Amino acid sequence: MLGRLKDWYDGFRGAGEYAITVPPMDGALRPNTELDQAEPLFEWPAPDNIVAVGAQVRFSSGCDVLGFSPGGAPGLVAHHSADVTALAAYGEAMATGLASGEVLIAGGPHDGKRLVASAALAITCPVALAFQDADTLLIANGSDRHGASEWRHDLLTRGATGSVWAVDLRGGAGRCLARNLAWPRGLVALGGDRVLVSEAWRSQLVVVRPGAASDPVLTDLPAYPGGITASGDSGYFVCLFAPRRRLTELVMREPAYRDRMMAEIEPEYWISPSLRPMQSYYEPLQGGTLKKLAMIKPWAPSRSYGLIVQLAPDFGPLRSFHSRADGTRHGISSCAVIGDRIVAASTGGDIVFALDLGGNG
Repeated sequence: MLGRLKDWYDGFRGAGEYAITVPPMDGALRPNTELDQAEPLFEWPAPDNIVAVGAQVRFSSGCDVLGFSPGGAPGLVAHHSADVTALAAYGEAMATGLASGEVLIAGGPHDGKRLVASAALAITCPVALAFQDADTLLIANGSDRHGASEWRHDLLTRGATGSVWAVDLRGGAGRCLARNLAWPRGLVALGGDRVLVSEAWRSQLVVVRPGAASDPVLTDLPAYPGGITASGDSGYFVCLFAPRRRLTELVMREPAYRDRMMAEIEPEYWISPSLRPMQSYYEPLQGGTLKKLAMIKPWAPSRSYGLIVQLAPDFGPLRSFHSRADGTRHGISSCAVIGDRIVAASTGGDIVFALDLGGNG
């Protein structure tokens, strides 16, 4: 009874779950232009899912997995029958998640292993992978209702049917570590049974473990978190692939308007986040997202953004690297730490670039 009363009162006041406020980017997340100033390595259509595999850096683009060495050009490693949605590496082994729901293992002791959805392993939408050890693969299933390409659908309908699984590669048995997650887009094994997960639609990082409730460790982020990369003993880097906006938050809380918009308009023109800077006058505008004297203001409320945040070992933000509204390196979902540099893929900017950490990473 009290819960229903609180829900009604929050709806009346626009508080709690009905609030459309978005936290500002301030403190360690203060905007800058570091990502746009980073060294370009090469241009490539919609690169994503960057990982280090042995001496190579690999990434996905559509159905392809490509690899390159420092200073070299990318070459084809594998071509698949469906879009690649996730990559992970452990030594010379690489795991590849596909939009079809399959997860394939290449190299290492489990070379040729193929994991598919079953009654005991719900992996219809693998959007993040991580090796816990040589014989255990962690799989984040983004949603039980939507595919990886339908991430906008899942966000606007406030989906929370994601899950995280640990799979024994020797026998193929899967064990669910957490359910009812809102698009778990990034994974890092913390040791033991603990796993750090980026829960995109709830804008937070949580630690999950079998038989326990998720433990939030970093909440109320101003953007949607994606891939997480461990950086030795110095903490983590988390990529935030799109910004939160009050207009999107409002639409999510107006079911009649939202449902009609989704039924009548193409997804790329919805009032929703985007991975790319504005390219068409058909796209929705919000407040100041307009050109002034032929220029977009860097502080304009853009639907897309580029953001990587460095976290301390206790998950507190230390510093951040941005591509603002007037930048082009947006839609960054993954990065790899190579020595004292970050190699990152800008899906929205069609470029792979390297960011010098200045020896402090």
